[in-house]
Amino acid sequence: MPLGKETMSSSLWGPFSFIGLLTMSNIFMTFAWYAHLKNLSSHPWWIAALASWGIAFFEYALQVPANRIGFMHFDLAQLKITQEIITLAVFVPFSIFYMGQPFKTDFIWAGLCLLGAVYFIFRS
Repeated sequence: MPLGKETMSSSLWGPFSFIGLLTMSNIFMTFAWYAHLKNLSSHPWWIAALASWGIAFFEYALQVPANRIGFMHFDLAQLKITQEIITLAVFVPFSIFYMGQPFKTDFIWAGLCLLGAVYFIFRS
């Protein structure tokens, strides 16, 4: 039996499950978008595209329920800003530790800009 809005909102699902699912989704998305630059750079682009599409399937399998759960607790703009925060929180460690990119202070400035966005979207 599929979970309806009433069942999902009265169960343990809530803002934390939304954030957890969206974080896992963003990990898959980041690998789908960027890992081929490191791992498949010697292969034709279409091999990288097929591999990325395969990874993206799992991203969407997590992202769609995450947004449905999140939409029960947040409005659309709040969902988007939350997704952007999570994306940056996933991307910075990925770029430094997996891709071997140097840390940049611009990561801090971008994070502060997103904190401003959080303030304006969630203040009402």
